[in-house]
Amino acid sequence: MITPRTTTTETGTLIDAGTEKSTGPVTADAAGTWKLGGELTVNRIGFGAMRLPQKGEALIPDAIPADRDGAVAVLRRAVELGVNHIDTAAFYFSPLRSANELINRALAPYPDDLVIATKVGPSRDRAGEWQPHAATGAELRAQVEENLRQLGRDHLDVVNLRVLGTASVAERFGALAELREAGLIRHLGVSNVTPEQFAEARAIAPVVCVQNPYGIAMRPDQDAFVRTCGEQGVAFVPFYAIAARRGQAGAAAVDAPEIRAVAEAHGASTAQVRLAWTLHRGPHVLAIPGTGDPDHLAANVAAGALRLTPEDLVLLEELHHRPAETA
Repeated sequence: MITPRTTTTETGTLIDAGTEKSTGPVTADAAGTWKLGGELTVNRIGFGAMRLPQKGEALIPDAIPADRDGAVAVLRRAVELGVNHIDTAAFYFSPLRSANELINRALAPYPDDLVIATKVGPSRDRAGEWQPHAATGAELRAQVEENLRQLGRDHLDVVNLRVLGTASVAERFGALAELREAGLIRHLGVSNVTPEQFAEARAIAPVVCVQNPYGIAMRPDQDAFVRTCGEQGVAFVPFYAIAARRGQAGAAAVDAPEIRAVAEAHGASTAQVRLAWTLHRGPHVLAIPGTGDPDHLAANVAAGALRLTPEDLVLLEELHHRPAETA
């Protein structure tokens, strides 16, 4: 394994290995760009807002609210570092805090190049409990309108239909397609879907992105789907790329030995290696790591500058395809 001449520190600073001189913080354009729907240019390192409203585990009823000023500062710093793709949802909230309203407070009036993607489908009541049924067409419209209100927008850049289960998405996606025709939504995506549901949605209206759980040693069965999205010009946006199977609980304290070895060779963190691996899956793969910590934010953005070697990729690919109980 060859250590690159330029390495990325955990705090997001680029170091020249020949001079050990800092070249400043890495920005979100380091991994290149992608055009959503052929028109919205975003840097491939973005930001996920799920972790912003609370401390610790997300999407639970009794979450401890995050510090408002700290969350606002992280969002503003993300934009300063070149992040122009933010993923959010109206159901990202804790007592006293809402991700959408934090985004509104921190970033409005919004930069012209900022793309905000949100999700509809699932919903939570005021106590934070998940509602047991999938949203109807009328309920989806209400969710879109709630996102508009919270974000202070007259339209939404990207709306993803979040799917639970394998049932047909035709009726629900069709309802969103009507809102797109009405001008409330610019582009549509799908989240947590099967290839069959993706194809069903594309037959109704253009799909610009697929958001599915995916990462090293998580969902290797998605590999072909990731490639298919790229072949069709559709962005693949993995979530839980760092946390992997721990999901909304966050990353494990100790990562797999293979990932630790690659991280050590590059002077990087294991989280950065996980993000860099997803970006290596294709130029259409976008990253949306989330955090409420400014140092973690800088490190996540800097992962876009991490170039894994062929040897690294072989090692990580072996881990990726190892049976789940041993990975």
